[in-house]
Amino acid sequence: MTYHPKSDFMSVMIERGFLADCTDYQGLDEALTKGVVPGYIGFDATAKSLHVGSLIQIMMLRWLQKTGHKPITLMGGGTTKVGDPSFRADERPLLTPEMIDDNISGIKQVFAKYVTYDDSPTGALMLNNAEWLDDLNYLDFLRDIGRHFSVNRMLSFESVKSRLDREQSLSFLEFNYMILQAYDFLELNRRYGCLVQFGGSDQWGNIVNGIDLTRRVIDNQIFGLTSPLLTTSDGKKMGKSADGAVWLNADMRSPYEFWQFWRNTTDADVGRFLKLYTEMPLDECDRLGALAGSEINDAKIILANAVTTLCHGAEAASTAEATAREVFEKGGVGDDLPTLTVSAADLPVSIVQLIVKSGLAKSGKEAKRLISENGAKLDDAPLSDAGLMIDAATLSSPIKLSAGKKRHALVQLG
Repeated sequence: MTYHPKSDFMSVMIERGFLADCTDYQGLDEALTKGVVPGYIGFDATAKSLHVGSLIQIMMLRWLQKTGHKPITLMGGGTTKVGDPSFRADERPLLTPEMIDDNISGIKQVFAKYVTYDDSPTGALMLNNAEWLDDLNYLDFLRDIGRHFSVNRMLSFESVKSRLDREQSLSFLEFNYMILQAYDFLELNRRYGCLVQFGGSDQWGNIVNGIDLTRRVIDNQIFGLTSPLLTTSDGKKMGKSADGAVWLNADMRSPYEFWQFWRNTTDADVGRFLKLYTEMPLDECDRLGALAGSEINDAKIILANAVTTLCHGAEAASTAEATAREVFEKGGVGDDLPTLTVSAADLPVSIVQLIVKSGLAKSGKEAKRLISENGAKLDDAPLSDAGLMIDAATLSSPIKLSAGKKRHALVQLG
């Protein structure tokens, strides 16, 4: 469908590749030209940080504010107690209220880097759905809200259907989740005039539920807009790397490792990622994405610097680039590499254990395989002996461990 938007926000969404689907392109576009539109994304507090997989949504909220509208970051303090069943094979582990609050305070640090929270008309709002969900009266809720939901329709949603098709159990607790999420949208519209919900395309059914409920209960028109579920060009899920989730909080994934994740982007993804994860002009994204040979590596460094600057600041980005140059081009150790400190009491220690503890392998088995396949190095020299023991004399100065060409760590004596 070719649609030429009038609003700046919709233009950005379409041109930069954020748009998968919208419940009413024209209606939302019109609303965006008439005044400040509040829009929200909900994030469940299942970990202390969000990871790179959530960055596409965070960037949507950033663009919403940059084009003159009001972003709402909704923390799922209430819904996290239930758990989103979408496209999962099993039920989420249930967290205590203390764990949820702890996770929320960690996640809040990320948002403040991308949107501005203040009292202006376009100032972002940080809300928690526990505000209205914690005090719900179950019988009132069933009578006033539950009656608007058709179980037949809920069973037809892809997220539920995929679970039932695999004959995996779906608890009543989880089945309630989509009703609670729909209720969030209704409450946000009622309390804050929120007009649009954003989410990944796996949230389409939940978003449509909220729009339908709000129309039935208070007869207000609201909108939904989804982004594509991103995979890298080699088919991997966005946000994961060889050694686990790429977290956005610096205490869970160092700025250097974060920078390195973007520097390792496959050639085919560079142009697309520049459009989604940076604010560089579109023609420059296209130019850089079209580079070939060794020149595409320069484009990857520009991508890594731009994304890391947004998330961790310009200084962290330039330090990461300098460390990478020192490590790769000069064979140095770099001051900013992930560092493992070993105490003298723990020595001697096997090289296999050090590879695992420094995060370069997930298990001893994986570390041994790395060594047997000539993928591990000690101070840039190939490691061939999986039985090697490291003693205090070896650690009289820091040693550098490497897994492949791009992942490194320092080990030092504490």
